[in-house]
Amino acid sequence: MTDLLLTFNAGSSTVKIGVFARKDGKARRIGKGMIDFRHTPLTFHLTEGPEVFDVPLKSEQGEVLHAVLEETFGWLSAHFNLDAVTAVGHRVVHGGDGFSGPVAIDDKTLAEIADLTPLAPLHQPQSIRLIDTIRHLRPELPQTASFDTAFHRSQDDLVQRFALPRKFFDEGVKRYGFHGLSYKFIAGELARRYPVLAAGKIIVAHLGSGASICALEGGISRDTSMGFSTLDGVPMATRCGNIDPGVLFYLLDERGMTRRQVEDLLYKQSGLLGVSGISADSRELLESAASEAREAIDIFTFRVAGEIARQATTLGGIDTLVFTAGIGEHQPQIRAKICARLRWLGLVLDDPANGENAATISAPGSRVATLVLETDEEQIIADEALSIL
Repeated sequence: MTDLLLTFNAGSSTVKIGVFARKDGKARRIGKGMIDFRHTPLTFHLTEGPEVFDVPLKSEQGEVLHAVLEETFGWLSAHFNLDAVTAVGHRVVHGGDGFSGPVAIDDKTLAEIADLTPLAPLHQPQSIRLIDTIRHLRPELPQTASFDTAFHRSQDDLVQRFALPRKFFDEGVKRYGFHGLSYKFIAGELARRYPVLAAGKIIVAHLGSGASICALEGGISRDTSMGFSTLDGVPMATRCGNIDPGVLFYLLDERGMTRRQVEDLLYKQSGLLGVSGISADSRELLESAASEAREAIDIFTFRVAGEIARQATTLGGIDTLVFTAGIGEHQPQIRAKICARLRWLGLVLDDPANGENAATISAPGSRVATLVLETDEEQIIADEALSIL
């Protein structure tokens, strides 16, 4: 009987589940699933090899996820031998200063993860609920945590520090950066598939419903667009990205908004959704004839290109640009709009290759190699879980 490993990649409103076979100290994915908590009734989307199943769930989301996961495990057990599961790995968004790599979860580490909830109020509670649920359903299983912030611990204080009194930096008010599991996977793929490029100055654009940019030098994180929270940096599906703090004072003092209302505005009503007033999905906006939809896409691509240029300054140049995540991997129009603003860097796009989502989309002779690589956060979670179990 082959041992199995489960991974849970918790977002603010979704959870992706990975099923991995363990052999010779390595993890190989054999299935994946997703639950989107934004839609009711809940549906478990399961992929097993070439087969895809959409399974309606009777359970409802609540403060605890015991019923939802118990029902999900029931469906999973029809396709995989869950008795063979020997461990569970989790993505945890915020590791603060205390976690610089993956850890085994015990009462102490779980308490420390919970203490970081104010720094990631939408993501951290979801991870904690999943950890608690696995403890309830399968208390014998060891669990591990992989942190999105850990990959960026290599950055200099110069990059991480805000221009605030020094005591705040010492107390943890700093730029942490996120999407670290994705960037770690991309760094590994570059080293495996493009070793010459991997040794150079690389900027990775992780563009999905959450979006950020990361500067790599020899596979090491040197700068990133997200800072203290997952709100910072470029605009996203429903998050605002970089904003003048004075706007927040104005909303609170002059518009009479509560702190919770401002938080909901910045996390859930802004970004592509807020600017367009139509949708948070860039695919729908690209198909829309509305000027507001076009403006939302233009703001997104303008800010992404500007952030890439800023991070090229951090690196002192750019040799390779990599697009990844849902938008980055699958939307040629978005990539083309971003690259058009970066022509001054010597980046020349191969339009047919870009239209086909090819692995290399830069034209021959382009000064900047431009790639499209599929990311896999769950693989990193599985690999890190095995590394410490």
